[in-house]
Amino acid sequence: MSRLFAGTPFDIPPRCDRCGELEEACDCEALGPERLPAEKQTAKVRVDRRKHKRMVTVVWGLDPIDCDLSDLLSKLKSACGSGGSLQDDQIELQGDHLVRVKSQLRDIGFRIAK
Repeated sequence: MSRLFAGTPFDIPPRCDRCGELEEACDCEALGPERLPAEKQTAKVRVDRRKHKRMVTVVWGLDPIDCDLSDLLSKLKSACGSGGSLQDDQIELQGDHLVRVKSQLRDIGFRIAK
């Protein structure tokens, strides 16, 4: 994709923040976001009843910055075989999957609060 001022006198090619080289010539390794290991985080799990007596399993208490919630959501959805979403830094899974979610979180390495 071309830059906004490409080909004009105002064109300033982007440079690497670490080495100062042009991004095309930079040999620095890409840094991923530093995440807190799962063993140092405590997850809380509960089952809520929503309107029309629908059950929703909610996982909360995880730091959204230190934990990749979207990746965790996809793992839990595939383990439970149900749909789900991220709402206000909480993972919501459709249905009553309390036991399965707790065991999956323990397998990943999270501590579970009682």
